[in-house]
Amino acid sequence: MRQADVVIVGAGQAGLALSHCLGRKGIAHAVLERGSVGERWRSESWRSLTLLTPNWLNALPGWPYAGDDPDGFMGKDAFVASLEAYARRSPAPVECDVEVLSCKRADDGFALRTSAGDWTAKAVAVATGHCDRPAIPFVIGGGQHSIHASQYRSPGELPPGGVLVVGASSSGVQIADELARAGRRVLLSVGKHTRLPRLWRGRDIFHWLREIGLMGQRPEDLANPDSALRQPSLQLAGRPDKGNVDLATLQALGVELAGRIEGIANGEVTFAGDLVANMAAAEVKQARLLAEIDRFAGAAQPTRRAPVAILTSCPKRLSLEDASVGTIIWATGYFRSFDWLDPLALGPDGELAHRGGVTGVPGLYALGFRFLRKRDSNFIGGVGADAEAIAAEIQRHLDRNGLRAA
Repeated sequence: MRQADVVIVGAGQAGLALSHCLGRKGIAHAVLERGSVGERWRSESWRSLTLLTPNWLNALPGWPYAGDDPDGFMGKDAFVASLEAYARRSPAPVECDVEVLSCKRADDGFALRTSAGDWTAKAVAVATGHCDRPAIPFVIGGGQHSIHASQYRSPGELPPGGVLVVGASSSGVQIADELARAGRRVLLSVGKHTRLPRLWRGRDIFHWLREIGLMGQRPEDLANPDSALRQPSLQLAGRPDKGNVDLATLQALGVELAGRIEGIANGEVTFAGDLVANMAAAEVKQARLLAEIDRFAGAAQPTRRAPVAILTSCPKRLSLEDASVGTIIWATGYFRSFDWLDPLALGPDGELAHRGGVTGVPGLYALGFRFLRKRDSNFIGGVGADAEAIAAEIQRHLDRNGLRAA
C-alpha cells in the first residue's frame, strides 16, 4: 500500500500544471498516468496534427512560451516533447503505466485501486481530460472500415476508396482537408458547427477572443451555460500558412457536403435536410462575434466574411454497398466514463458533478474539463489559472482538516 497526500489522475497538461502548483506549495503528491506523459496526444490523434492555438497562447504555470515562433502552431510530437520537458523541470512525480481502476472514499481520505497496486490519498484530483471515451452514435454493419477520429492516423493507412467523415467541427474538417489533399473522395456530414476565420484584422482569432474577454467568461456570466458547454469546437486548423479550413475551402478541394446523419439501416445512410439551416445559423453567430470584435477594435467599417454557398446538390442517401465509400470516420466527439469513481461524486447524468472543479465529496477535485471555471478551462493556455485555484482549494482542505504530512 502506497500513500500520498494528493493523487492526481492523469499526466496531460492539466495534471502536470496542478502538480507544478502543488509542488510550489510544498504539498506531497503523486501523478498516476495510465500510459506516458501526454498519452492522449501520443496515441489518440493523427500524425500531422498541429495545435489549434498559436504558440504564444499555450503557456503552462511557470513555463511561458520562449521560442522564436510565437505565432506558429506546434505539432503534436513537439508538444508531447514540451510536456515531457515540463514534467522534468517541475519536477512532477509522475508514475507511468499506472491505471486507476477505482477511487472510493475511505476514512479521512480515499482508497485507490490501480493496475500497479493500491494507494491511499487524503485528496484526489481528476485530470483525465474532456476527451475521454469516443462517442459513435451509430453501429455500422457490412464491409466498411469504421473508426473514430481518435483512431485515424493518415490517409495512407486507410483502406482504398472514398471516405465519409461524420462531424464538421475542428477534427472533422481537418481530417476531411487532409484526405481531400491526398486525392481521396470525401463526403462530409455536417451538423451544428462554429465557423470563424483563422485571422481577423491581421491578428489570430484567439488574440481577439482573449481581448474581448470571451475566453475568460465563467459559467455564471452566461444566461445559458449548458448551451455554451455543448457548443461545437471551432472550424479551425493550426496551419503554418494561417489559411482557413472550413466548409468553403473544403468544397474548393472537392469535398461533398451533406446534412447530419439521420439513420443507418439496410446498408444505407440517410442524411437529414438540415445542412442549409445549420450553415445559416453558423453564419449568424460568426457575424455577431466578428461585429463585436470590430467594435472592440474601433473599426469604422465592419467587415463581413462571405457566407458559405453549397456548390453541389446535397445527397439525401448514401449506399454502403456499392463500395464507393470504404471508410467512415466518426468525428463525433467524446463522452466521459467515471464508473471508477465514488458514485457520490457523480450527477444524474453520470458526469462528475462539481462547481468550479470542487465536487460535493470532500477532498475530490476536477481539472481540465470544458468550462470547468471559465470558457478556456480545457485549453492548454487556460488550464494554468484553474490549476492555481484548485491547488489553493486542496491546500485549504488539507490544512483545515489537519491532513498535511509532517
